[in-house]
Amino acid sequence: QVQLVESGGGLVQAGGSLRLSCTKSTRTFGLYTMGWFRQAPGKEREFVAAISWSGGTTYYRDSVKGRITISRDNTNNTVYLQMNSLKPEDTAVYYCAAGRLATITSSEYDYWGQGTQVTVSS
Repeated sequence: QVQLVESGGGLVQAGGSLRLSCTKSTRTFGLYTMGWFRQAPGKEREFVAAISWSGGTTYYRDSVKGRITISRDNTNNTVYLQMNSLKPEDTAVYYCAAGRLATITSSEYDYWGQGTQVTVSS
């Protein structure tokens, strides 16, 4: 399968910022819609953001709009999630995913990374 590797997680205080990155192992990166999902302990995986293969279309869950921005660099096969004004409820393991369709549904993505932990303290 295609390999996705996330990085950039860590511990921050509420109001702080982090930038997550996800790198794909092949040159087909530009053909995929890329999404970010997160899962907190005891909770279900939830959609965070997605970006089309061209970068022209983005989607965000309502709770992160205005605070989180997704972007991609197809030349470097990397997608980013810039997170600002972080809140304790943003604490979760963040996963990047790749799929052929622009979707917010996790089951419709084809490839997944191993995740990176984001912890926001109050």
